[in-house]
Amino acid sequence: MTPAGRASAAIEVLTDLAARKRPASEALKDWGTAHRFAGSGDRAAIGSLVFDCLRQRASLGAVMEDDSPRALVLRALASAWGMSPESVDTLFDGKRFAPDPLTDAERAGLARALSPDVPAAVRGDYPAWLEEAFAAVFGEDAAAEGAALSVRAPVDLRVNTLKANRDKVLKALARFAPQPTTYAPHGLRIAPRQGPARTPHVEADAAHGKGWLEVQDEGSQIAAAMTGAGRREQVIDLCAGAGGKTLALAAAMENTGQLYAYDANRMRLRPMFDRLRRAGARNVQVLEGGVDAGLAPLTGRMDRVVIDAPCSGSGTWRRRPDAKWRLTPEMLSARMAEQAAVLDAGAGLVKPGGWLTYITCSVLPGENREQVDGFLARHPEFGLKPWREAWEGAIEIDAPASADGSDETLLMTPRSHGTDGFFVATLERRA
Repeated sequence: MTPAGRASAAIEVLTDLAARKRPASEALKDWGTAHRFAGSGDRAAIGSLVFDCLRQRASLGAVMEDDSPRALVLRALASAWGMSPESVDTLFDGKRFAPDPLTDAERAGLARALSPDVPAAVRGDYPAWLEEAFAAVFGEDAAAEGAALSVRAPVDLRVNTLKANRDKVLKALARFAPQPTTYAPHGLRIAPRQGPARTPHVEADAAHGKGWLEVQDEGSQIAAAMTGAGRREQVIDLCAGAGGKTLALAAAMENTGQLYAYDANRMRLRPMFDRLRRAGARNVQVLEGGVDAGLAPLTGRMDRVVIDAPCSGSGTWRRRPDAKWRLTPEMLSARMAEQAAVLDAGAGLVKPGGWLTYITCSVLPGENREQVDGFLARHPEFGLKPWREAWEGAIEIDAPASADGSDETLLMTPRSHGTDGFFVATLERRA
């Protein structure tokens, strides 16, 4: 496909998304099925352009004074892909498979700069109904923090220390030019590609097949390390999902002790079994998903309870930009109710002196500090452990400031830490 044909395809997919309000991955998959002539490179480029439009939908639409799919693609080619307005004009020539030629209004939009007077939610590319929440967390930095959540993310990897070390994986993946992560001791980072360039498919590499590495954001790696899980301990990952943090915990425990993996949705656990075998994790017992009775024998016995709670996913908007525009107040309220319930369920599993680590991939206060305060009010037997104590016990690099300025809980963000948005609170049960 020509670059002009790819632009036309992106407009088509965005039009479908606007009409049907569904995940972008589904729309892109359906487009590819209906257009089998498109090669894998074409599909990757179209997907990248669609996601770049969604990442910055508010600011692109504001500067163009038009938020139609065509206007978003026009401006994304200039703003996110680095094309000159003249090159974009040439691309849209109306010839076979190319979009129609530009209008004078569109040319003016390509030459226009975003007004500094637009609301913070527009400058930060997050939903207007979340403006108060962002301001509560970030204050005057709300727009800048939102904007950092609106660009492409790197590919972060965790070296599986049960089978390899960082130097070994650096050598194996040298063609992708990975670099050690800033904070996570076993992390590697592959810089995001620009424009139509394809993101490396690391999971197809032999090193992944051998169990040497897992794809995991540095923030998630840090959160897992801050649980303090170590050798010969009793640990449960209470919202284990497909097992990303479970694998990190197993490696930190050096295959000793007992690590339980549980999730309320049994289908989320299905991928874990293959991942455990590939990683060589032998100290993990996967409990039957959705069966609360299986947790009863663990009551009061756990050194560490890890709750990577279901959440809005606002911290991962760089990777799933369509999710921020589909999020509603009702969806957020439902997630917050689930978070409170799983926190209460986890409290009874912690032994005296043990830790409950509450984690979300969210930057919203209702899912983070407000949940912690509510938990402490319901469970006075717990106290909040300052986050730097957990950090210093797990990570050698000096701790940076929390993005919200807190000394009690940690909020990581792309702007402040180079990670996805992650919240970590350590709650210690009094002995």
